[in-house]
Amino acid sequence: MSRQQRTKIDAMVRRPRPEDLRPVEELRAGFRAMMAEMIVPAGIRTRAATLGGRPAVLVEPAGTPKAGTILYFHGGSYVAGSPQTAMSLTGNLVARTGFRAYSPDYRLAPEHPFPAAIEDGLSAYRALLGSGEDPSAIAFAGDSAGGGLTVTVCLAARDAGLPMPAAIVAFSPGLDLTRTGESMDTKAGIDPFFTREGLEHTGAMYLAGQDPHQPMLSPATLADLTGFPPMLLQAGTNEMILDDSTRMATRAREAGVDVILDITADVPHVFQAFAGALDEADQALDRAALFLGQHIRTSLTRSGR
Repeated sequence: MSRQQRTKIDAMVRRPRPEDLRPVEELRAGFRAMMAEMIVPAGIRTRAATLGGRPAVLVEPAGTPKAGTILYFHGGSYVAGSPQTAMSLTGNLVARTGFRAYSPDYRLAPEHPFPAAIEDGLSAYRALLGSGEDPSAIAFAGDSAGGGLTVTVCLAARDAGLPMPAAIVAFSPGLDLTRTGESMDTKAGIDPFFTREGLEHTGAMYLAGQDPHQPMLSPATLADLTGFPPMLLQAGTNEMILDDSTRMATRAREAGVDVILDITADVPHVFQAFAGALDEADQALDRAALFLGQHIRTSLTRSGR
């Protein structure tokens, strides 16, 4: 591990606390500017696409893609972000696995609060299945709010009677809108990105008055994960929402789901986005790519393809 790299990144991302309560347009502009600093890997190509009635970006390796598709959900607290802001993450997964990825531009709050993002994610998955894609060749991946969507879209797909994808990979997922994890308090001041006030500010936009005590909003504490595919949850110890991942892992294990809880010390929220500048980010992405390759390959072999 590189302590010098981690210290530099912590200083770079630490924001003055008054910014937590900015209007949504300022939050979006700040998020775009921050994510534009991330390194997008070489060896990929992108083009605009449509998936499930929404704009999307198709990301492919420079060579011939392997059989398999990653459905990638970008982060941004459900109020900011786009496929472009997550390109360092999506691109790195594509470059490392050789699979193609679709990243849908799902609707954002406050204009489109819960459950719009989940509905758009489910429509994207339906579209892949409708195009003839084998569910065993599809994996869900995402970061932050998008990491939360990997779980809630999977719940929605199961409730709709759709087959499960091959695997889930979630980077620092947001999985508890009740904000009851102990890390919300123990990591306050340590987390360079978040404060409770900031999380409640963006959370209120997404909730739009809904009670967060429901499985689609707080799956880490309330969801039944029976029948879920294998899951990889990656997070850092410097996150206020660290316990979203730890409690989800416990819940998955109790439901008989194969789950890997992958915690890296002294790194911030969605540290994987710093690939190329932080050794731990590259190493975590390598582990995520291995996980995806193992489960999609195993599923394809099992299905006789």
